[in-house]
Amino acid sequence: MTEAVTRPKRNQATGAWADGDRTPLNPNEVFKQADDGLNVRARIEEVYSKEGFSSIAPEDLRGRMRWWGLYTQRKPGIDGGKTATLPPEALDDEFFMMRVRSDGGALSNEQLRVIAGISTEFARDTADISDRQNIQLHWIRVEDVPEIWRRLEAVGLTTAEACGDTPRVILGSPVAGIAANEIVDGTPAVREILENYIGTPEFSNLPRKFKTAISGSPNLDVAHEANDVSFVGVIHPEHGPGFDVWAAGGLSTNPMFAQRLGAWVPLEEIPEVWKGVVSIFRDYGYRRLRNRARLKFLMADWGPEKFRQVLETEYLGRRLIDGPPQEATHLRRDHVGVNAQADGNFWVGVAPIAGRVSGTRLARIADLAAEHGSGRVRLTPHQKLLVLDVPGDAVEALVEALDAEDLPARPSEFRRGVMACTGIEYCKLALVETKARARLVVEELEARLPEFDVPFTIHVNGCPNACARTQVADVGLKGMVQSDADGNLVELFQVHLGGGLGATPQLARKTRALKVAAADLPDYIERLARTFLAHREADEPFAHWAHRADEDLLR
Repeated sequence: MTEAVTRPKRNQATGAWADGDRTPLNPNEVFKQADDGLNVRARIEEVYSKEGFSSIAPEDLRGRMRWWGLYTQRKPGIDGGKTATLPPEALDDEFFMMRVRSDGGALSNEQLRVIAGISTEFARDTADISDRQNIQLHWIRVEDVPEIWRRLEAVGLTTAEACGDTPRVILGSPVAGIAANEIVDGTPAVREILENYIGTPEFSNLPRKFKTAISGSPNLDVAHEANDVSFVGVIHPEHGPGFDVWAAGGLSTNPMFAQRLGAWVPLEEIPEVWKGVVSIFRDYGYRRLRNRARLKFLMADWGPEKFRQVLETEYLGRRLIDGPPQEATHLRRDHVGVNAQADGNFWVGVAPIAGRVSGTRLARIADLAAEHGSGRVRLTPHQKLLVLDVPGDAVEALVEALDAEDLPARPSEFRRGVMACTGIEYCKLALVETKARARLVVEELEARLPEFDVPFTIHVNGCPNACARTQVADVGLKGMVQSDADGNLVELFQVHLGGGLGATPQLARKTRALKVAAADLPDYIERLARTFLAHREADEPFAHWAHRADEDLLR
């Protein structure tokens, strides 16, 4: 007999559908209720692409078009001081960022070439690898969107639900199916969820975005601590290889790590459990206030035991198997370098600075991947790229060719450890520049500290929303603006130190009033790195030292 569930107490004003009242309580809920976000595709194809940008209805432009991976770009020339003061229409450029889903980070050679061609023909040669294993394009005209969709879909790619209050791209291990140390390959579950649930009305109206990660790698390579639901590989003492379930992680302005549910599921049950977790979010998630609408706030009120109870009783109709946690590991997560595959070939992982590439460079990568390997590539949740299936005798030629494209397989620790969000160049929420700033910082540090060989992550974010996971980096830089004594607007970064995921997950330390001018970042980080080397204990990682160090040493 199924055990009766004790329903958690909820504030009737949260807007949760499970309360029985679907009256929309904020503007986003209003436009979602009026028309499903997925329906905007027909208007893009039949009206907006033919009549141009000016024909787009406001609730589609800044609302529903996200359901098809389209955000308006920031109008050039608007400084960060105006980000929070100008109305949306003043910030909008007549071009779009387009996010192409790459679920599991896997791209065939043909898919990579199509993306490269779209970039060069329609996106002014822009392309960025995101920390969600997507590729983001810019300068997209609405007139070109139907043709871009046609080309993407012809090779099995989509922009459906790449943004919006939907299940976003599914993170997967970049070395799924090839790594010698893999516990279990989660790819079949990624594919089943994508095929059955993405782009359908069942989950196209969630309270906010929903992030999924599935990885059977012992490297814990999908940042499971920061996703709404994650399945990470683990060996059950009785049932063998399967997955440990985590739920309700998220960073942004109110960071919370995901919680273990203490449940083990086999590969074939992942889609069912995933459906249960996302259904909880759809039905019980808070819809009144956007800043409290993520699943992490529901988990904070319920706790993991209650969450699992509701999942089992109301959505699965059965108990899940109790299981062990994944063992803590100090293995690096980004898969950069030359690494042996299970089949005797190698993958070569390279580090474009902060994920910035281009269509031209992607086309060159496709050529090299076909020449030296099978043509397959993978994107990582750390803004890196892997070329797969390289025979041993072709490795060094490929490494040399990629290095000539500014894609080193043996990068400096600074280049390897840097990530950055889109920043003010294109993002309407940003306050400061990020991508170019990250490059400048990396190049300066490489010149000043050529022998530095300790893992060291630098994450640069253009606003407080933590798209680049600033709170879990060795050095997290959160952009802000401030007027100087002469009234000039100055770009600053609030510094967070000693964050991390993996064996010792912890949020970064905020140092009192520590803000660094953008122009001073190379000097500050150089000084910080030298101080760390001088005061660390043997083999002590930076994050550990940063949390114990006297505050004066961190300035």
